[in-house]
Amino acid sequence: MFVAAYWWKVHPGKEEQFRAAWRRGTELIRAKYGSLGSRLHREDGPAGAARFIGIAEWPDRATWQAAFDAKMVYDEPATRAAFVDAIADAGDAPLLLLEVTDDLTDPAAGDQ
Repeated sequence: MFVAAYWWKVHPGKEEQFRAAWRRGTELIRAKYGSLGSRLHREDGPAGAARFIGIAEWPDRATWQAAFDAKMVYDEPATRAAFVDAIADAGDAPLLLLEVTDDLTDPAAGDQ
C-alpha cells in the first residue's frame, strides 16, 4: 500500500464547504483512479484558521503516480469549484509520500 498526504488551509467559515467538496472529490477520485480512499484530519491554528491534512491510500505508488500525473481531475466542476473556493493556501506538492510497511489500524474500530 502507498500513502500520499496533502495539506490545505481553509478560509474561516468555509470549513464545511471544504469538507463536503473534499468528501465528494475523494469519492470521484476513488472511482476514476483506483484510490483506496482517504482520511481528513483537522488542525486548529491561530485566529481560527484551520489546516486540513488529507491522507490518501493507494494500492501502490504507480497507481497514485498515474492519478497525480493526470492532476486527479474528475467530471464534476461544481465540486472542484467549491473545493478551490474554500482554500486559502495549499502545498504545491504532496506533504508526504510513503510506502506502508506495517498497518495495525482496525477499519472496524471507526464504526463504533
